Amino acid sequence: MNKLAKKIDSAKSKWEKLNDNKEPIVYIGAASCGRAAGALDLKEGIKTFLDENKKSARIIEVGCIGPCYLEPLIDIKMPGQPRVSYNNVNAKMLGMILKSHFIDGAPHKKLALGHFGTNDIDGIPKFFDLPMLKPQVRIVLRNCGFVDPEEIDQYLAVDGYQGFMKALKTTPEDVIAVVRQAGLRGRGGAGFPTFRKWTVCRESPGEQKYLICNADEGDPGAFMNRSLIESDPHAVLEGMLIAGYAIGASKGIVYIRAEYPLAIDRLKRAIGQMREYGLLGKNILGSDFSFEIKIKEGAGAFVCGEETALIGSIEGKRGMPKSRPPFPAISGLFQSPTIINNVETLGTLPNILRNGPDWYTRFGKEGNRGTKTFSLVGKIRRPGLIEVQLGTTLREIIFDIGGGVQKNFKAIQTGGPSGGCLSEEFLDLTVDYESLASAGSIMGSGGLIVMDEDTCIVDLAKYFLDFTQKESCGKCVPCRVGTRHILEILERITNGEGQPDDLLALRTLGDTIKKGALCGLGQTAPNPVLTTLRYFRNEYLEHIKDHRCRATVCKPLIEYRVIKEKCTGCQSCVRVCPTGAITGPRSEPHNLDASKCIKCRSCYEVCRYEAIAGDAIVIRTAERQS
Repeated sequence: MNKLAKKIDSAKSKWEKLNDNKEPIVYIGAASCGRAAGALDLKEGIKTFLDENKKSARIIEVGCIGPCYLEPLIDIKMPGQPRVSYNNVNAKMLGMILKSHFIDGAPHKKLALGHFGTNDIDGIPKFFDLPMLKPQVRIVLRNCGFVDPEEIDQYLAVDGYQGFMKALKTTPEDVIAVVRQAGLRGRGGAGFPTFRKWTVCRESPGEQKYLICNADEGDPGAFMNRSLIESDPHAVLEGMLIAGYAIGASKGIVYIRAEYPLAIDRLKRAIGQMREYGLLGKNILGSDFSFEIKIKEGAGAFVCGEETALIGSIEGKRGMPKSRPPFPAISGLFQSPTIINNVETLGTLPNILRNGPDWYTRFGKEGNRGTKTFSLVGKIRRPGLIEVQLGTTLREIIFDIGGGVQKNFKAIQTGGPSGGCLSEEFLDLTVDYESLASAGSIMGSGGLIVMDEDTCIVDLAKYFLDFTQKESCGKCVPCRVGTRHILEILERITNGEGQPDDLLALRTLGDTIKKGALCGLGQTAPNPVLTTLRYFRNEYLEHIKDHRCRATVCKPLIEYRVIKEKCTGCQSCVRVCPTGAITGPRSEPHNLDASKCIKCRSCYEVCRYEAIAGDAIVIRTAERQS
């Protein structure tokens, strides 16, 4: 403990010197979102500018601070000045920003997004007063975008591993009691009280017990777990130490999909640093607690997000669910008591142990304490990574934080492909486990997909069923066969071949699969279909009876044409048409040859004058029967 205390003192001293800001610092958002937007190219541009102008600065790569739509983000902190953030930076902007700070000695007010100072700056708002950030409560994400994820000293300087050290000074039973008092529920989707799983595991007989961190984030559009690991890996690893100590485990495993190379690299580096600092191995910090952490890379099977399938994958078997009981807490990995916790659950633990359960229960609502991270994506103005208190309404998330949609709002899918599609009437629904379940949806791991009027609900249900059907392990008949039948019916409907009886068949199949499937994948697979049938029945009927897709997405049901009265001849549609189906001279109404049109929708999306119409094709009864 004394050895670590010295390292903490040294880390805080380095942190103070860093924040004293006697040298310029450039922060670069270098998580996957920032890198995809060109952050590493900007880093090279910064180095070139500094060399050419004989200037010096410390360049620090940080993780995702949240508003992914603003990437790449560059922050500059000059001596005696607050840290100023710039968004959507390109090479031209970078030169202007650096010149303003390093040559002219002041922030570039026209380009600045916000600042992190305590005092107001004329013309530059405070970063956390920005509309997307102001309503959020950052507990799990508190360090994301601020600490270098590859430097353990920076994590120690912001009270990292203090929660674990507090845990070591008490008994495992006391730690479980703290988690119980905090009301923490599993953030992997089911929302099961964390302390209950831990208690069962701790009381289960067995010389060897395991803790598994489930980082197999497979939902389309979900990136909460990846972002947390990329931005603050030590928070998750500290949570593993706390959980391992509480349940009596000596071995921890991070099960993470191989498609997350940056997260894996940062985990490996962090685990090495832990071992160097005496936070892993035998008798950690002079205690009786011994613990090791290994990484297991998964092949990307969605079904391996299910506990028993995940365990099978770690054991070297094909990832297929098993019937329960026994539950993993009693007989899991290698038939030993095993706890599987989600990345976010583990990332929350250090904050609870460090600050106490009373502090944590100030957030959220009764029965749903704390915060939840979400990936907010889809037809939303401000997509990104967010964290809000449980009990926040969907309206606040979509419109206050996300900025709303550019066209009319239609629906939101919560919980990914296993969740439900909720209509406008649910905008004032609070985001908590029970409220979402009452509407036929789930919290899931935290994916939120927003849709506008250009989304076809039937096509959306088909997309998710296609995903879950392909990801089904095939072990049980309800899931293997049932999802295939549902998908075939949805394909018929979107092809204009649907029958009125199909709606009853969809509901019957969905209910049967939910009741009969072996694991959570099958039990929740029908949710997108059942909720869209419940809240968007008219769209299904339009496809079946009127052979009309109101969103003009289902190709067999639409035929594009030019509305002559609205067409200005701007030729935007001509430029994007891949087959030359649209012709006409500039400034005159264009023509569209339906025989050449492949219905790619490009002209419809690019037209600013709403001069492209997607009309329903009249399908005669005889043609449908044939």
